[in-house]
Amino acid sequence: MTSSPGSTFGLEDTLKAILPEGKFAGPLPPVHLWNPPGCGDIGMEIRADGSWWHEGTRITRERLVKLFSRILRKDEDGVTYLVTPYEKVIVHVEDAPFLAIRVDRSGATGPGQSLTFRTNLDYDTTAGPDAPIRIETDAVTGEPAPYVRVRGRLEAKITRAAFYDLVELAVPAPDGTARLGVWSQGAFFPLGADS
Repeated sequence: MTSSPGSTFGLEDTLKAILPEGKFAGPLPPVHLWNPPGCGDIGMEIRADGSWWHEGTRITRERLVKLFSRILRKDEDGVTYLVTPYEKVIVHVEDAPFLAIRVDRSGATGPGQSLTFRTNLDYDTTAGPDAPIRIETDAVTGEPAPYVRVRGRLEAKITRAAFYDLVELAVPAPDGTARLGVWSQGAFFPLGADS
């Protein structure tokens, strides 16, 4: 990835902004506060299988993908960007920028339980009021497409294996309908249409 012509920032300054403590385990950078003036399209994409590509070439360095994932932001316009304090570039996302590959339950079954999802890029997100689970259903096939919020407006698509684990935790809806769903942090999330 190259910077835009006329950029005046250095790699060291960018890395300090992205990795403030010099390691991935540190806090995420405050991308929601960064509003650089320039915006470009350099052919970055995240495909439905979670792979990252630049100008048609797959990015195979996992460390680089994890670094980029720290500075992803989806804006109100629905566009996803890589954002630094100095510039932002469009990232074309085919489905969702992350994959939720595992779900773990903690606490007693029911409203008091928590469901934590692990993503393909080693982020954990616990479903709840601020990280909802949502299901889209294909109008033709009826196949569910489940998602969970990771941060900001960014979501992870829940993989088939993780969704099956989620279905195993399903209970009847609290409103007495035949709908099934799961609880996490006091919020109930339906997993499909009424039967």
